[in-house]
Amino acid sequence: MRFAIIAAGDGSRLAAEGLGVPKPLVRIEGMPMIGRLTRMFVSHGADRVAVIVNPRQPETVAFMRDLSKTLPVDLVVEDTPTPMHSLHALAPYLQGVPFCATTVDTVFRDDSLAGLIKAFEGSDFDGMMGVTGLVDDEKPLYVRTERDMTISAFLDEKADCRFVSAGVYALAPAALDVLARAVWEGEKRMRHFQRRLLDNGMRLKAFDMGQVIDVDHVADIEAARRMLL
Repeated sequence: MRFAIIAAGDGSRLAAEGLGVPKPLVRIEGMPMIGRLTRMFVSHGADRVAVIVNPRQPETVAFMRDLSKTLPVDLVVEDTPTPMHSLHALAPYLQGVPFCATTVDTVFRDDSLAGLIKAFEGSDFDGMMGVTGLVDDEKPLYVRTERDMTISAFLDEKADCRFVSAGVYALAPAALDVLARAVWEGEKRMRHFQRRLLDNGMRLKAFDMGQVIDVDHVADIEAARRMLL
């Protein structure tokens, strides 16, 4: 199984609040978030970890180039307009095998990831999508589920949903074909890609990852550290 880390954003909100380091290098559990995720993925059996970083963050580029000397990292340095386009830029490194993708600012527990991967590998679903009951996003993507946690819709409004997307996706290789089509047809958001997965008949199941923190503001950093403790 391969893994992907999307870290090509510019972290403008954190910078505006006075943070002096690029978002991927914010320290969680004593190490930069991007390094923590990479090592976590390798510890869970990653064949390779595809990572995309922003060329306007030379410190992050240098950190990942150094890390790639000792870990199985495929590094892409590219400025992309959206996380969906970032995932598409990583697609050549994910072809033909199941993969798990997330953004660098999504902080979750190691055992939550282990549970998601185990559930995906032991199922006949085309995707296992991480969800959380904690709404910690300014514009959350609500996930409608059936009683067995099969996903029936991704919604912008809460409606009758118990969960929101946690930003962690374990998917079958066919998802990359759906992604390529979405990019080619001009889609611009990751949630549009997820809806297309359902529209194309892919069977997706939700996995409750418990508490998940999106690090978008300085206050989120301490919240993530407390959550992991």
